[in-house]
Amino acid sequence: MSKNITGNEIIHQYLRHNKKFPHVLCAGCGHGIVLGTLIRSIHSLGIPKDDVVVVAGIGCSGRLAVYVDFNTVHTTHGRALSFATGIKMSNPKLHVIALMGDGDALSIGGNHLIHAARRNIGVTALILNNSIYGMTGGQSSPATPEGSTTMTNPYGQLDHSFDTVDLAKGAGANYVARGTVFHVNRLETVMVEALERPGFSVVEAITPCHTQYGRKNKYKTPVDMYKWLKSTAITVERYNELPEEKREGRMPIGVFVDRQQPGFEERYYAMQDGFLKRSARGGK
Repeated sequence: MSKNITGNEIIHQYLRHNKKFPHVLCAGCGHGIVLGTLIRSIHSLGIPKDDVVVVAGIGCSGRLAVYVDFNTVHTTHGRALSFATGIKMSNPKLHVIALMGDGDALSIGGNHLIHAARRNIGVTALILNNSIYGMTGGQSSPATPEGSTTMTNPYGQLDHSFDTVDLAKGAGANYVARGTVFHVNRLETVMVEALERPGFSVVEAITPCHTQYGRKNKYKTPVDMYKWLKSTAITVERYNELPEEKREGRMPIGVFVDRQQPGFEERYYAMQDGFLKRSARGGK
């Protein structure tokens, strides 16, 4: 695999372009940017295609696995991490990436996310947060901002939204980061780090859905949504320097947790090796 190719050549090298195009994503959707970021991150690390497994759930994000020329699995709604955990345990040498939307990861699959983090399984969870169930008609998700208008909340969302970063931190993930599709270079940096770290890593990619979310709120065009990302996101370092009253409406991006704790699979096989060695010595 050559590492000296750039731009579209990289994309064409990793896509199943003869089988699954044109894609199904709406104009202005940021999911393609996230996919490009993932491809470039894998390419920059020189990971062979056959050593990568992309496990996707259901939704617009779930379609992305179809386009990439890795080992791919399109699973049931909310269960991407369950399949990813089994794959990682059966072959720890693989780079396993669970690709999920905000509804997929935080609602139907929320319990799996919590326990994957607690267990610290060596999987990278890439959560594409567009604040809505896009593919199924624009229902509110756990990440829909309070007060937003959706198909199921025409008078405004009453629930508080989940903070994906805080949830992953609290559950014990080894690496937690957030980026946006407007800040592509920063998103790629955290993606590379997530793929390099042992244990469970979470990258939340904020990506606009103008079709189901933006046009029902204050964003008249997809461009307005990208402008919102530009004006709202600041680095976590700058965010932490702000006084409390100036943090309202700002979204910190960057790295929130970065540990090097060994993954569950490493600890499991180390325990197994210990048992086998003691057994070979007659149980001593």
